[in-house]
This record gives sequence, structure tokens and C-alpha cells, in this order.
Amino acid sequence: MPKVHPKTFVVDTNVLLHNPNALFAFIDNHVVIPITVLEELDKFKTANNELGQNAREVARSLDRLRSQGSLRDGVATAEGGLIQVVLKHDEIAGLLPGVNDNLILGCAHLLKREGHNVFFVSKDINARIKGDALGIPSEDFKNQKVNVDELYTGYLTVDVSGDRLNQLAIEDTFSVEDLIPDLESNPLVANQFIHVRDESDHDRYLIGMWDMESKTARRIDDDQDQVFGISPRSPEQRMAFALLLDDRIKLVSLIGSAGTGKTLLALACGLSKVIHDDDRFKKLLVSRPIMPMGNDIGYLPGTKDEKLAHWMGPIFDNLHFLLASEERDPDDVIKRLIEEESITLEALTYIRGRSISKQFAIVDEAQNLTPHEMKTIISRAGQDTKIVLTGDPHQIDNPYLDSNSNGLTFVVERMRGQPLAGHVTLTKSERSELAGIAANLL
Repeated sequence: MPKVHPKTFVVDTNVLLHNPNALFAFIDNHVVIPITVLEELDKFKTANNELGQNAREVARSLDRLRSQGSLRDGVATAEGGLIQVVLKHDEIAGLLPGVNDNLILGCAHLLKREGHNVFFVSKDINARIKGDALGIPSEDFKNQKVNVDELYTGYLTVDVSGDRLNQLAIEDTFSVEDLIPDLESNPLVANQFIHVRDESDHDRYLIGMWDMESKTARRIDDDQDQVFGISPRSPEQRMAFALLLDDRIKLVSLIGSAGTGKTLLALACGLSKVIHDDDRFKKLLVSRPIMPMGNDIGYLPGTKDEKLAHWMGPIFDNLHFLLASEERDPDDVIKRLIEEESITLEALTYIRGRSISKQFAIVDEAQNLTPHEMKTIISRAGQDTKIVLTGDPHQIDNPYLDSNSNGLTFVVERMRGQPLAGHVTLTKSERSELAGIAANLL
């Protein structure tokens, strides 16, 4: 007697392009790939980008399954599920014929009519709305989603009396048992900060970083040196500085809205490490996803570097600001550093397959990357490389990502507590009073 699977998941093309491992994410359930999905994947398979790579990976996975049985009838997976390719579909009145999304929904509608407990899985909001209108339960792919409202901030704020703050301020390390009563139910994790404030004057504070081995907090220096004329303006920026300048920490993530200083701090610390500490990193690598006009930069005029300059405008603005105090023209200094390869600007398209060794690598606007793309980038890190991710999960240009499903928030949550990783969420805008008002009100 054939096994009866509790649920049948009809998977949209964008889910597999987002994460090719989604094929096997539904454990012991019935996974259906409509033939239209394969036809759509076929259009991406030659692309020299992440979508092309994912399309090819899905094809290879299905080919391996095909060697174990008939995909038309369904192939059992090691987890007890069933993966099947379905060729037929319903023609649904009210939906335009020949539209791929409608053909995929027609497949789901047919299976529902045949008595299957069908769920339609898509990252396309409009497709999910259509599914609901057809009476088909429709949902986003949740395997790599996090709740951004409950996202790890990287620090815990505690208010104490002024006298207690004075006592803590004279110690290099301090215990937190008496500061955090519910420590057992909410344990601290490696590299988490404790922001201790005077309960009557929040401008008086100290910051400690939690050490998992000693089970104490190491106090962060109150008088951190300026880096290219930049010094921390807020407790959160002091935490960010501590992570960026700590060579023990190989992965730093900084989340914040416009004007919180995340990119500027990362560039300042990266430049300092490359220029002033010659033995630590050989170059500063800066990269950004190319989202506004798609993933291809080929049609822009000029050489690769000239093309990238169009996309790296915000990076050049920050570098110009940091180097404005130099005796020479900042533009000349930037040009020299790029010619010497002390600074390298690179499109993420060219990161795949490389080993990034002994570099201070900054990935700006990382919220526009999928979790799978983020894994690809971080796995490129070679010996003595530090990777810094910056971005704002509420400002996403990728049509198939949102604040809960992007690669940046996924990395923050999954790397939480790892001894080599640290994170800070910056909330206060330091760019200008106007920028701060705009970030909060608009």
C-alpha cells in the first residue's frame, strides 16, 4: 500500500531559484514540481550569476533523483517524502491562459480537486494572493525566515544606580549575575555586549563584552582612538568599533537605517587595518549587490572598474569623507590606493569560486542577498580574512526578499553566539538632524 503523505506542496520557480535545497526542505511530505517550473528554470540555467547556479543545482538534484525512479510517478527521499514532476494542470476560468504563474496554480488546483491536501509555496506575493482566491492555502517559503522584530541586537541594556556604575567603571572585567536577574532563562552569548547605564542619567554608561570562557564581561575602553578622524558617537557605535577592530572576530554584521554610520565605520576600520597595520590584512575589498538594474553590469559603458564606479558611488563618498583630512587631494589618495590594490572594488558576481585570503572584506547593502548567496560569500573567506556585512533589512530592492527572509537577517540569527562572530544593531542616526528625522518619520 503506497504511503499517504500528510501534505502536498506545489513549489513555485522563485523558491528554487532562491534556495535550490528547498526541494528537500519539506521532510516527509509530497513535493510537486509543475512542468512549467522546469521550463522556467531552463531559461536561467546558462546565466552566469547566482540564479543560473541555483537553476543548474536544481537540475542536477532532479537528475540524481531520476536515476532512482520515475519523477513522473514520484521518487521517495531519504526523509520519507516524495518528489514528483507533474505535467498536467487545470484551465481555470478568470485566469489568463498561457501565463506561467497561472499554469503553476492550475497544477495546484488540479491536485486539490483530486483530493490532495495542497499548499502552494511561492515567494511571489501576487501569486500567493491568486492562490488564496482559488481556495488553495498559499505561503512563503519559511525554511530560512526569521522574525525581524525579534532579531538579535547584539547587546543587552541594563540600568543601575550611579554608585553601582562607578564601582563597575574601575574594573577591567565584571560579573553580571546581580545585573541580570533572569540570566538563566536568557543566557548571554559569545561577544554579546552589556550596555550598563546610570538609571538617572543615560548619558553615563559603560559597555562590557561577554566572554563565554571566563563568564564575565570585559569592559570596552572608554577612550577609543579616532580612526581617520572618526570616533564613536553612541554606545552602539562603540560596540561596532570594538567588533571591527578586534582581530579575533572574523565575521561582523551591522544593521541600521540610513545615517547610523554602519558603512562609514566599517570603511574607517578597514582602511586603518590595511594601511596602518600592514601585517594584518593585505587589502580592503568592498562589494555591493547590483540590484537596481538587475545582476548584470555588462551594458554600462567603460571597463569593469568604470562600470563598478556607477554602483560604488556611496562607497566613494564615504572614502572621500574619511580621507578629507589627508594632506593630499582625497581623490588622488583614493586613486593611488586602488592602483596599489590596497582597496579593491568588486561586484559580487565575481566572488563565486574565489578564495578571499588575508583581506578585510565589506559587503554593503547585504540585505539584498539571499541566504544561499550569503553562504556562498562567507564560505569564500580564506585564512586571516575578516568579513563585515552592513545593511538595512527594511530597505530591500530584491523583489523576492523581505525583512524576514533576506540573507543579512538570516546570518545574524544563525551566527548568533559563535565565538568568531559579532553583531550590533544601530538605531540612532548620526548623519545629521535632518537625516535622523527623515529615518524616523518618512
